[in-house]
Amino acid sequence: MERCQQIERSISKKFRRTIWNRFVGGLKDYSMIQPGDKIAVCISGGKDSMLLAKCMQMLQRYSDVPFELVFLAMDPGYREENARQVAENAAILGLPLTSFSARIFEVIGGSEKSPCYLCARMRRGCLYKHAKELGCNKIALGHHFDDVIETTLMSMLYGAEMRTMMPKLHSAHYEGMQLIRPLYLVREADIIAWARYNDLSFIRCACRVSERNEAAGSDGSKRQTVKKLIAQLERENDNVASNIFHSAECVNLETVLGWRDPSGEHSFLDDYDRFSGHAED
Repeated sequence: MERCQQIERSISKKFRRTIWNRFVGGLKDYSMIQPGDKIAVCISGGKDSMLLAKCMQMLQRYSDVPFELVFLAMDPGYREENARQVAENAAILGLPLTSFSARIFEVIGGSEKSPCYLCARMRRGCLYKHAKELGCNKIALGHHFDDVIETTLMSMLYGAEMRTMMPKLHSAHYEGMQLIRPLYLVREADIIAWARYNDLSFIRCACRVSERNEAAGSDGSKRQTVKKLIAQLERENDNVASNIFHSAECVNLETVLGWRDPSGEHSFLDDYDRFSGHAED
């Protein structure tokens, strides 16, 4: 209990500006929580989801907005030592887990084509399903600021489109369910600093694909490539990360060649002649 209280104090005091304020700021900026919500905080066992769970628990304790929490931990097929570490960290942090098992690692074990994408889709589907069965209307995931800007660049460099990771989404397959990302404005470096300060050790991905790549001396990940690219650019310009982030909310449609929305695909040529007087000289 004493260690749990020390960890909570570190969030509210030492890391107040870099973690707590940004956590609360993201919730407010994107209206993620409403009165009466029942939110399943999805815990993978990594540093991000564990910090998210602790922050949500503290917020519920002090917030004027009434909402319920379920700390939903899915075991997709972890090795025994990884599953044990998840449970031990939850006990240290004072998180009452609601746990269930799935055979996701087993199912994707033989998949050679986009196993990480398939794994993420299957995990999310299982989490939505169990959260809805528990009466929840939202799931909360531990994606942070760096995940957001990396996704933005990856979509451009590898997907040939401009797409970002949204702070909240309506589920396409589970009616009435939403996904929220409360750590949307929190930097990964600050999460790592928090974990080290509190001498906490969390599992990483823990899947067979990651283990094979690490054994071969390669992460084999486009995300890691983009992460390194951003880090290199930040050494030259401190504003690179924030500029990538804000570019997704400052889109100048007059200089975009094309875009998609629910009504279909559009081109700048559709209205080109109507705005001939707005040309740049």
